[in-house]
Amino acid sequence: MRLQETKGVTTRITTSRKLICEEGRMVKFGLQFKATLENISNVRPEGDDFRWYLKSSVPLKGGRGSASMIQKCKLCSRENSIDILKDTIKPYNADDSEKFKTIVHFECRGLEPVDFQPQAGFAAEGTESGTKFSEINLLEKDWNDYDEKIKESVGIYEVTHQFVKI
Repeated sequence: MRLQETKGVTTRITTSRKLICEEGRMVKFGLQFKATLENISNVRPEGDDFRWYLKSSVPLKGGRGSASMIQKCKLCSRENSIDILKDTIKPYNADDSEKFKTIVHFECRGLEPVDFQPQAGFAAEGTESGTKFSEINLLEKDWNDYDEKIKESVGIYEVTHQFVKI
């Protein structure tokens, strides 16, 4: 299934995000994040325009609200959508290190996300120092820096994810 751009909207979904058409029913999925944290906490998407590669909101046909991504199935011509539930976004903290934690929910109609590739746009803070780190790029599944306040390295390592049906 190919992804399409909706008029005037860049969907920001790459080939790393695979989707499966599921007959138009509404299902919620949680994106669970897991990483090993070193002297860092509060890992989170930064800003309202953070790109989950489902960026913009567009109106749905028939007055059913809006969605972050719309795709028309070439086989059944059904309009499918994924909407980011912004009030469900949670940070990944030092206490969560090396455990899966749901960091966002998606409302899906006819699509199921099966892969996610984190990229730039994450932010975090030093665990002890509170030093702010922004524009963290997790594309390589590892990130590290140096916290001048505590004279220690900081890092996010072995980033992985899974989707769970809610």
